[in-house]
Amino acid sequence: MLVEQLLFIFVSFAIFVYMFFRMIRRNDTSYVTILVLEAMGITLNFLEVLFDIKLNVFFKILKYVLAVLIPIVIIILEKQGIYLYEAINLTKAKVCLLFKDNKRAKDALLSLLDKNKDSYKAHKMLAEIYEKEGGMRKAIDEYVQAIDLDKQDYDSYYKVAELLNGLDKKDEAAEMLFNLLNKKPDIYEASMLLGDILIDTEMYKDAVNVYQEALKYNPYSYDINYNLGIAYTMLNDFQSAKTCYEKAAEINSLAYALKYDLAEIALIYKDIEEAERKFLEAVNEEELSADSYYELSKIALIKNDKDTAIKYINTAIDIDSKKIVDKVKKDPIFIPIMARISIPFNLENKEQEEKGKLSKKEIKVKEHLEEMSEITRHLSYNDINLLKKNRKEKLEDRQMQEQEGKEKHRERQE
Repeated sequence: MLVEQLLFIFVSFAIFVYMFFRMIRRNDTSYVTILVLEAMGITLNFLEVLFDIKLNVFFKILKYVLAVLIPIVIIILEKQGIYLYEAINLTKAKVCLLFKDNKRAKDALLSLLDKNKDSYKAHKMLAEIYEKEGGMRKAIDEYVQAIDLDKQDYDSYYKVAELLNGLDKKDEAAEMLFNLLNKKPDIYEASMLLGDILIDTEMYKDAVNVYQEALKYNPYSYDINYNLGIAYTMLNDFQSAKTCYEKAAEINSLAYALKYDLAEIALIYKDIEEAERKFLEAVNEEELSADSYYELSKIALIKNDKDTAIKYINTAIDIDSKKIVDKVKKDPIFIPIMARISIPFNLENKEQEEKGKLSKKEIKVKEHLEEMSEITRHLSYNDINLLKKNRKEKLEDRQMQEQEGKEKHRERQE
């Protein structure tokens, strides 16, 4: 009994002194609570010795919990980098967020950072709060602080790039994403965002490289294959674009935008029957239906089927009169049937009343293909065959270069 009390006094007092100096050194008043609890446990033992009484089991366990167990747990957590003040404030911030009290959550986190500027969790949580509130610049600053503390925080890398892109700082966002993909090339979201930025800034060759690298990790991704097709389209490499679009179509058979693109590529190569099939599929997309019927009407005129051409062009006008009538008036191909086209007196653009489903890059590639299709419409079949041959030779050359590169890489490894 005496030995136990002496041992308790020695251990509890040593822990008390350690925690006291810990409080002084860290200037952290949260330790006061722990010291008070320790003092209560020590007091129970003191009363037991002073009045020569025997504490029951409950109070005996209580004194050990208060004076020894709780402070030892705190010490162990701190050895693992989890400090008391940090734990308390992070918990307080989470509770405040649970009750939608962002102000108190931020106050708790800022108070924590005043005492410990190297709290990764506080910076990360604060960044997320600022982002939700729309404070993008503050969010970026906090995410950068989190990255400085944890170089493996790839999520924060991506968040910074995403926010920079939202602030129209595309060069900085692209640089951040390139750095991220150099560290971890299999991050799907980073590849997609970087590709979007490169297409938006007309850096199509770089976009092709990014998507090709991303395909190594996600070969069956519809978005990567489709976006790679878009990049090839903007480089006028229509054969490569066609290959990518067809692969994307195998993954998602209901993607009508790429069916429209495939139809336009078929027109470029004078494959009228294929173009007609694809446009007939694309009419199922509301935003593409007017344009698809317009193109189908032109195909019917090329095939000298005037009745079908009139039916298609009147359907297109009924869907979107303002846009289609303007295009009809500019295209001399409709002159033979102009008298039978139903042009309304009051032109309306129904499409403007509805929110478009096509993205900016989809609209961009659609317009580019329409332009190229119009340019190549008057080319002869010999010109088109020559164009196909040149594309095929380029594709073979690229495949040969890739194979040589793989062989050289294998030789270096050996």
